[in-house]
Amino acid sequence: MKAALGHFAKRARQAAGVRGEPAVLLTSSAEMRRLNRDFRGKDRPTDVLSFPADPPLGGDIAISVEIARENGRRLRHGLLKELEVLVLHGMLHLAGHDHERDEGEMAALEARLKRKLGLADGLIERAHRPATARRKKAR
Repeated sequence: MKAALGHFAKRARQAAGVRGEPAVLLTSSAEMRRLNRDFRGKDRPTDVLSFPADPPLGGDIAISVEIARENGRRLRHGLLKELEVLVLHGMLHLAGHDHERDEGEMAALEARLKRKLGLADGLIERAHRPATARRKKAR
């Protein structure tokens, strides 16, 4: 799985236009809670965090394996596909996109790139889907 995720991360980096070589940390929800609290002031775990850096560094992406495993199970696409969704999302943030402020630009780009990279779902797309549709898709 590590090799497959590394290969996908390279493809996602190129597709997102990230310069440099980002590091991807797969970690626990407890560590993600600490990172989210320390860097964003939100005292709760989250699935993915991105920490941009100036080239030649690509920045860092941190992912909760626990949350990814649960979401992969719930959405019935497994851990690897969920990690790929999160890596793509993180790469877009490293490339300078911000879905909280860009009026849908990152969401549109993520939707286009997820198709190009063979993903069924994008993180932003699924976050904005009504709860009933999310439950139906997971069945």
